[in-house]
Amino acid sequence: MTEGLVLRDLRVAIEGGEHVLLPVDGVSFGVAPGQCVALLGESGCGKSLTALAAMRLLPEGVKVVGGDVTLDGESLLDLPERRMRGVRGGRLAMIFQEPMTSLNPVLTVGGQIHESLRA
Repeated sequence: MTEGLVLRDLRVAIEGGEHVLLPVDGVSFGVAPGQCVALLGESGCGKSLTALAAMRLLPEGVKVVGGDVTLDGESLLDLPERRMRGVRGGRLAMIFQEPMTSLNPVLTVGGQIHESLRA
């Protein structure tokens, strides 16, 4: 049995001159194969940075400074970018915050997720 996606003590820092912010500080959770997960919380609490860190899509000036992200026991933080591109969209995906560009408002969210899982 595979373990799926696991974030262990993930820490993400935003560097800003003399100051370093840790919007993600010690986040840990797992997602079993076939399971869908929603990250919920107040605006600015680190939901997007957590997901972007797992996908290795952090913007410039933001970086993972601690912890690990594994997929089926393999660290995603250590994968070469070429292999990581195969993981994104193939084995791991996320729906970004811009729902009007990510989801079709005429169709149900569940139907769209089901369709993407069939692809």
